[in-house]
Amino acid sequence: MNFYSYYWKFNLIKNFRAYSKTSFPKTKRLRSKIDMDLKSRDDPVVVKLNTPEFQSIFTQEVLDLKRIFDKYNYEIRIAGGAVRDLLLGQQAKDLDFATTATPQQMKYMFTAEKVRMINMTGEKHGTITPRINDKENFEVTTLRIDIVTDGRHAEVEYTTDWKLDANRRDLTINSMFLGFDGSVYDYFYGYDDLKNRRIAFVGDPDVRIKEDYLRIMRYFRFYGRIAEKPDNHDQHTLEIIKQNAEGLQNVSGERIWMELKKILQGNFAGELLKEMLNVNIGQYIGLPNPNIGELDKLLKMSKHLGLHPMSYLAALLKDIDDVTFLHARLKFSSYERDMTYFIVENRDHTEDSSRPLLYYEKLILNSKIKQKDVIEYVQELLKYKGEEKLLEEFRKWEIPRFPLNGKILKENGVPAGKMYGRIIHKLKGLWIDSEYKLTTDDLVKLIPSVIKENKK
Repeated sequence: MNFYSYYWKFNLIKNFRAYSKTSFPKTKRLRSKIDMDLKSRDDPVVVKLNTPEFQSIFTQEVLDLKRIFDKYNYEIRIAGGAVRDLLLGQQAKDLDFATTATPQQMKYMFTAEKVRMINMTGEKHGTITPRINDKENFEVTTLRIDIVTDGRHAEVEYTTDWKLDANRRDLTINSMFLGFDGSVYDYFYGYDDLKNRRIAFVGDPDVRIKEDYLRIMRYFRFYGRIAEKPDNHDQHTLEIIKQNAEGLQNVSGERIWMELKKILQGNFAGELLKEMLNVNIGQYIGLPNPNIGELDKLLKMSKHLGLHPMSYLAALLKDIDDVTFLHARLKFSSYERDMTYFIVENRDHTEDSSRPLLYYEKLILNSKIKQKDVIEYVQELLKYKGEEKLLEEFRKWEIPRFPLNGKILKENGVPAGKMYGRIIHKLKGLWIDSEYKLTTDDLVKLIPSVIKENKK
C-alpha cells in the first residue's frame, strides 16, 4: 500500500498555503491588570502537610538547594503543580520553585557556591536552573508581576510579594505555594477549589485569558485532571472563553497541540473536545468544519477502549484533505500524522464475514512503513470501530513470514524493474488468500504464470 508519502506532502503544501494566506489581526499589547481588590485570605496558610508524599520530596539535592537560599537569606518555596499534586495525596512529579531572589542574586550565590547553572535562556523570564551536586536540575523563578502582555508573552517586573506573584497565575489551583515546613500558602482559595474539584481563573477570567490565550487550553486540560463530572463547568467562564477564542489564532500550533494532546489523554476527552468546539475554538486550531456526528458515534462505540488522541481528532475529519489541513496548523509528529491518515482512509471498510481479519492482515503484510507502526495503527483502527472481539483476535495473530525473497525470485526468472514489484505483490496476494498455506515450492511453481499474466 502506498502510504501517502507523496500525497500528504503535496496536500500539506496546498493546505498550508491556504492557511498561511488567512488574515489574522495583530495582537494588541495590553498593560496587565493586578487585581488589588480581589478577595483573598488574610492568613494565606491553610494547612500544614506532613504526609509520606510530602516527606518523599526531600532528596539531598532539595535540602542542599534550600540550604543555599537560607545561607544568603532569600526565601524559597515550592510552586505550581507539585503543590496541587501533594494536596491530592499524589506523588509530586516535578518540583518547581519560586523565590524572592532576583536572577542576578541567584547567579551570584550559585557561582559563589560553585553550583553549575544550565539552560540560561530562562533568565529573561526570571528562571535560573542550578544543577545541584551535579545530579539534579531545579528551575527556580523569581517572584514577578506581568507589566505588559501581548496575549502570549509578558514583560515582567520582579517583586518580593508572594501574593502579587500568585495574582498573575492562571488558575487558583495553580497559584498556591508550599513551604519547606509543610505550610500551604493559598491567597485566592485554590485549596477550596481543589477540594471541590472546581476549575477557576485567578480573578477576572477575561483579564487572565487576554494575558495569555493559551490559558484557554490549560483551562480544559486541568478540568480533565481535576473535575469529577464531564459537564460541571462554570457557564460564565465558558462564555468568557468563547468571547476570547479568536486569540488562539496567534498562538503557535506546537503549543496548542501540546495542550490539546494532554486534554485528549485525560479524563472526559471526548466531552471536553465537544465543549471546546461549542465555544468556537475549532476554527482557530485547524478544525473549521468538524464532523460532530462521527465524534458522537465514536464516543458511543469506543470511549471505554482507551483511545489514542489521534482517534478523537480523526473522528472530526471528513477526509484526508482535512487531516492535511489540521497537520499544517498543529504540526503533528510523522507517527501521529500517519495514524490519522490511516484511520480516516480505512475506517469505512466492512469486514468479510468469512474471514474478518483478512483486510487488516493485508494492511500489515503489504505496508511500506515500519511494521511496528502499522500494527499499532491497525489496533487503534479496530478500537476506533469498536471491534473489541476482532481486536482481541488480532492481538493473538502471529504475523507469518512470506516464503519468497529476492534471491529466489531472481533464480526463477523474475526480471528486475517495474514488473518485479507487480509480480511479488501478486504472489503475496495468492499466499495471503491461501491462508498462508502456499509453501516456497508452491509459489515458485506459480511464477511463470504470474509473469505471463503481467506481460499481457
